[in-house]
Amino acid sequence: MPTYQYACNACEHEFEAFQSFSDASLTQCPECKGEIRKVYSAVGVVFKGSGFYKTDSAKKTTASEPAKTTPAAAPTPAAKTD
Repeated sequence: MPTYQYACNACEHEFEAFQSFSDASLTQCPECKGEIRKVYSAVGVVFKGSGFYKTDSAKKTTASEPAKTTPAAAPTPAAKTD
């Protein structure tokens, strides 16, 4: 369940509330019964594990698979000099 931060506009009381996504936002300060507002802050994100980098998702060749190479150009026949 997400934790939301609130601050009162009248008395500047700050508090947190655990609410479901579907719950309505709180509107009244528990201290002075004044109007409150949600406080938004930056959230740190840490990507752990594999799959987050370009090299993680690159196809790896195995010993049973031949490496892809470009075909060599066929030699051109030499011109006849008689």
